[in-house]
Formats: sequence, C-alpha cells, structure tokens
Amino acid sequence: MKIDNVTLAFSNKIVLKNVNIDIKLWEFVFFIWLSWSWKTSIIRSIIWDFSPANWDIILEDGTYLYKNLDDKSLAKYRRSIWVIFQDYKLMESKSVYENVAFAMEVCGYKDTYIQKKVPETLERVKLLLKKDKFVSELSGWEKQRVSIARALVHNPNIILWDEPTWNLDPITSMEIMDIFLDLNRDWKTVIIATHDKNIVDKLKKRVIVFKDKEVVSDKEKWVYEL
Repeated sequence: MKIDNVTLAFSNKIVLKNVNIDIKLWEFVFFIWLSWSWKTSIIRSIIWDFSPANWDIILEDGTYLYKNLDDKSLAKYRRSIWVIFQDYKLMESKSVYENVAFAMEVCGYKDTYIQKKVPETLERVKLLLKKDKFVSELSGWEKQRVSIARALVHNPNIILWDEPTWNLDPITSMEIMDIFLDLNRDWKTVIIATHDKNIVDKLKKRVIVFKDKEVVSDKEKWVYEL
C-alpha cells in the first residue's frame, strides 16, 4: 500500500498535507503524533471512509483506491483490511459469540461458515470459554480480544489498530502486542496508531511520526521520539 502525496481536509481546512508513505507487505508499523494531528483521518482514508482532498492511495496491485475501484472491488478490498477503533464498537448487550458472528453476517458470510469460523477464532484469542458471556461482563483486556477476534474472522491482509493500549497496564499491553507480533509472523501487515512510548520503544519497529500536518520522520527499528 502506498499513500501517494495525500492531502486531507475538512470544510476546506487542511489537516494533513503531502503525506507519502509506502508500506510493504507484512510490515509492522507504528504511527505516532502529537495531539490534534488527525491520526483517525488518515486511518479513515485508508478504509475508504474519508476521501482525500488530493491524490490517492495505491494498493499492492497498482490499483488506485479512490479513482479506480468499483463496488465489487471495493467490497473485496474492505474484506482485506480491518480497523479496530479505540472505542472497540462492540455491542455490550450481546454475547462474545454474537459480536464476532455479527461482524461476519454483515459481510454476507454463510451461516455454516460462521458457525465454524467464530469458535476457531475465539480459541485463538483465548476467549472460547467466554463465548456466551455478555460483553458488558468482560474486562477491558477481554473486550480488546473480542475486537481482535472480529478482525481475524475476515482473515484480513492488513490490520490497523487505533490506540490499542490506551487503557491497559504495561503487562497487558505487551500481551496485546504479542498477539500482533504473532499475526505479523503469520504474514499480516500491522499498522498501529499509538501514544504508548513503552510499546514503541520495546518493539523497535518502523516508526512514522506526524507533526504539524505532515510526516516529519520515518525510520526503521526506531523508538518513540516525540
């Protein structure tokens, strides 16, 4: 995926300008920034939820995301990429199983496949024994794992997560990162937007820094340097 000279604007007010980022298959990348750097906007543009004011995002096959995709191709693209937002967007009055199954139902998967895939995925994130629990009964760490499961059932090639450790203690934060390191080893591209200096410094992956509406740093095996 190549973010090609993208400019983002709200009501003609530029919030990001001339952003150029080339993310290779199976990379593990951190996005970090100062407050009010509009991190969510660039995430939304990657998933076709917020159209750039200028230029485009180029996919691995050379397709331009905003210029070329038809409805069928867009649906396929959206299954290949999954975003876990900071507020999780879970249904508190539904069970763990129902939350994960719903993520598949809205994408049109067949019931027989859902019934097979959901338990497999819950086992992977160590929540199978809690599949019948309401989300409202879960801890914050368990809700995080439900969010991960909802992403994994689609077997996406790219996973983006907005502030995965914002309300977690350091030990639990690293448990989250261990899951994503495993996913990265399983040939998933991982992009994490975070203010968590501890995890960035510990993992020493590629770090892209946003400041004053622009990318000001892009370094491999780096640390949190704001």
